[in-house]
Amino acid sequence: MSISPEASVQQNGVPAQRRAGERPAAARAVRLLPLVREATERLDLIVSGLDDRTIHQPSRLPGWSRAHVVTHLARNADALVNLLTWARTGVEHPMYASRADRDADIEEGADRLAQVLREDLRAANARFLVAATELSEKYWSATVAARMQGPIPASDVPVMRLHEVWVHLVDLDAGVTFADVPEGHLEQLLETALAPHLASPDWPAVRLTAELPGDRTRTWDLAGGHDDRTYEVAGPAADVVAWVTGRGDGASLRGEVPVLPAWG
Repeated sequence: MSISPEASVQQNGVPAQRRAGERPAAARAVRLLPLVREATERLDLIVSGLDDRTIHQPSRLPGWSRAHVVTHLARNADALVNLLTWARTGVEHPMYASRADRDADIEEGADRLAQVLREDLRAANARFLVAATELSEKYWSATVAARMQGPIPASDVPVMRLHEVWVHLVDLDAGVTFADVPEGHLEQLLETALAPHLASPDWPAVRLTAELPGDRTRTWDLAGGHDDRTYEVAGPAADVVAWVTGRGDGASLRGEVPVLPAWG
């Protein structure tokens, strides 16, 4: 299942992703890269404002300081570069050597000074953007394996990074909420957050309506197997994202809002 629909921008009367010689997977990935760059710039701005005291204060994630979150974002960027290298070379490059190695890198990295943390994140962000920008279009359709999702097309990598940056920007608890996410980004976050749960047996069955800017709405049917009823839930897209990702309790949503399984 594709995480998001293809772009429908017209150029000379032809949808952008269907121009002669252009591959749909590449078109989708390239369309998302400017959004990733914009989110990354926002991340850099926020992290630049954290000093040695504030960066080691608690984040919104239990047991993690902001330094843990920043380190995780840097290592995630490098992990996604591994997937792009896999796509380009055909040689398996897993995101992380192991879950234990991933966790150890985050714990060790979180003890560093703010300046070191900032420089590490900027360098990792730059490595990711260079790898993604320079990837030839024929490689975006290659199959790689994400840590949680299993086999995916390489064209899913940009939206994975977009989701990672915005969600953890909120987790930093440094002034950014889902209400600050730009409209186009917000819809991508919704699609990415909901995709794994459209048929999850661990979730309750929910008919979920998100209200987007411009008086638009989108509705998803989460055909879960957790309950014998279907819940009708609706509300602003930013609040929906917060609830679905476990960053909000859904109190601002309308309808009978069920308790969701833990995120992750």
